[in-house]
Amino acid sequence: MDFKDQILQLAARVEKLLPQLQTEEATKNALIMPFIQVLGYDVFNPFEVNPEFVADIGIKKGEKVDYAIMKEGEPTILIECKHHLEKLDPHNSQLFRYFHTTKAKFGLLSNGLNYRFYTDLDEKNKMDSTPFFEFNITEIKEAEIVELKKFHKSYFDIESITNTASELKYLNELKNLITQEVVNPSETFVSFFTRQVYPGVLTAKVKEQFAPIIKRSFSLLISDAISERLKSALNQEKQHEPEELVTAEPAPKIVTTEEELEGFYIIKALLRQHVDAKRITYRDTQSYFSILLDDNNRKTVCRLYLDGSKKHMAILDEAKKEVRYDIQSLDEIYKHTDALLAVVARIEKNKSINSCPSSIF
Repeated sequence: MDFKDQILQLAARVEKLLPQLQTEEATKNALIMPFIQVLGYDVFNPFEVNPEFVADIGIKKGEKVDYAIMKEGEPTILIECKHHLEKLDPHNSQLFRYFHTTKAKFGLLSNGLNYRFYTDLDEKNKMDSTPFFEFNITEIKEAEIVELKKFHKSYFDIESITNTASELKYLNELKNLITQEVVNPSETFVSFFTRQVYPGVLTAKVKEQFAPIIKRSFSLLISDAISERLKSALNQEKQHEPEELVTAEPAPKIVTTEEELEGFYIIKALLRQHVDAKRITYRDTQSYFSILLDDNNRKTVCRLYLDGSKKHMAILDEAKKEVRYDIQSLDEIYKHTDALLAVVARIEKNKSINSCPSSIF
């Protein structure tokens, strides 16, 4: 399973686990330790991940940070954890105190949902008051996964991350500023755009008239951009849709659930040891959720039926008839690994036979 799949699989599990996590310790064990593992570190090896790392502060001895990711005997990333219901804003000062007493270059503050990465861009050896990188794991975007991958043990390079940290910090600050201006345009913002289109004197009354126009212009711009992306996505989906499924009537709305996606990532992880992960895809329908090879309905590996009170997984036998396996939870998919691999073997065998030239008699 590649890094992106691991992060998305963890993200799919998070919201289901939250109701069971009543303490900070439970949050650490169920959410933050698995996150550190996804970054490639052995959480059970104190030479890599040192729990309760001592970071003495002046005359205060025995001060401890929750985890320190170690390299060559020195901490490189300090991690301070909070309960998932806690807001992070009041706690960055605690991490700030630990930061300047160690040789760590990065600080991470997290409640298992939100992750904030800090460094010392403004003043050397003094942690910045604002993070240079921040995301919510349940809403993580592809671009954020790309940045997060730089912290993976296999790719971690302090100089490389430091060089991009400054750009990320200002990128996020500018994004927040632009968002704020779009929602509630300031006088400076209104004046700048009004001057581009209005030839007269820029009086207070003129600026007052233009403020809602500018706000609406940005709303339309964003709306148009979203419409274009949706249109492009629908056109791509239509190109892959078999002709027999195209009808004049509008298709009913299909909602792909987090449970279905988690099932997909589990099956993908099981199959990728035998086939290229890029070939493993899915299609959702109103009746079931299909896992396919090569995005081809004729190469169905299995179908998941997860919407009803009774959940089950089905594979198609050689006669294309469903063989169903009842499952109480997605973890039970692992019990049927051999059946799934047998389907893949049959699909690949048929592919090999069909690709052979006919015998000449």
